[in-house]
Amino acid sequence: CVCDISDVGVSQPTVSHHLKKLREAGLLTSERRGTWVYYQVAPPVVAAMSAMLDLRT
Repeated sequence: CVCDISDVGVSQPTVSHHLKKLREAGLLTSERRGTWVYYQVAPPVVAAMSAMLDLRT
């Protein structure tokens, strides 16, 4: 959730804004649980990154 990464040197609203943009771009997925929103890297993004790394080895 945002609270777990809000100490990166910017305000919590700024972190939330950037996470929203990443979600809109399809790079993250989100799940609301009560007042909290949890984010994770979208599975297709993980698969694409894995494939890219396999090509380099």
